[in-house]
Amino acid sequence: MNQSMGSSSDGAKIVGKGAATAAGPGPDVMAASTLDGNSVMSSDGHDVGSLKEIMLDVTTGRIAYAVLSSGGFLGIGDKLLAVPWSALTLDTDNRCFRIDATAEQVRNSPGFDKDAWPSMADRVWASTVHQHYGREPYWSNNRAGDVSQSGAIPPGGVDAPESGGVKL
Repeated sequence: MNQSMGSSSDGAKIVGKGAATAAGPGPDVMAASTLDGNSVMSSDGHDVGSLKEIMLDVTTGRIAYAVLSSGGFLGIGDKLLAVPWSALTLDTDNRCFRIDATAEQVRNSPGFDKDAWPSMADRVWASTVHQHYGREPYWSNNRAGDVSQSGAIPPGGVDAPESGGVKL
């Protein structure tokens, strides 16, 4: 399978022919709404749920998590799971996501009820989710060009004057 050149170490990977044959903006850049309801397949080939939400870290502009609906029938009795975006691979040939976890690991994931969402900005909670899937937290590998919490460009960042960028 081909991996898209646009994927990064902290984002979802893309596999399949869709990356080369797609008309329009996808699959490297897509509207989040087009991914809503996509099936998620485990590493051992089981359908473990569907994509319900894509959660953004507004301060960094990164995708924080994908929220999966799993275990229910037609939305009844399902539990929601936060999954690190980097644990997913978009399979353009089969029009689904693949998760780097077995069906049992997904079933044993820390979940939550649709009426009782956790504080996803809580780094302690978030660290346990990332650890469950064997992923580095998305905030731990800041790229040089990312804007800091204060909004300032970090020294030596890609937008810094010494890099040829313009600092406003």
